[in-house]
Amino acid sequence: MTTRTRLLDPAVGRAMSALSAAAKKGLGDPALAELVMIRASQLNHCAFCLDMHLAIAREHGVSEKRLDLLSAWEEAEDVYDERERAALALTEAVTVLTDRFVPDEVYERAARYFDDGQLAHLVGLIAAINNWNRVMVSRRIPPGGHPL
Repeated sequence: MTTRTRLLDPAVGRAMSALSAAAKKGLGDPALAELVMIRASQLNHCAFCLDMHLAIAREHGVSEKRLDLLSAWEEAEDVYDERERAALALTEAVTVLTDRFVPDEVYERAARYFDDGQLAHLVGLIAAINNWNRVMVSRRIPPGGHPL
């Protein structure tokens, strides 16, 4: 496996970082933001992003149990509240897009727990982490392997 050392053009990297920061801030829930980014990174098999966002989630007080069960959040009903479950369902729908669109029921479920601004930030956050996952996976950046 070859590690490609140049990540992005600096201007593109700054723009992606700004999008991530704005989306996280607008969502207003740092722990939930990390759960969303971890779940997308699990789906995209991005070891770099998993390593980074698991550490940040722990800094925000997310328990090991919640981190351990995140890949099976649907079955872990008593571990995640309905708001978190709605955000995780939307994360999976936006990340995978198996039906070529986000199902209405998934979007409507999220809209019950997030106001219009929060929902826009949540979708922006999901888009941002998917972009970062694709950069890190395509560049084969290992966990802890490259400072952002």
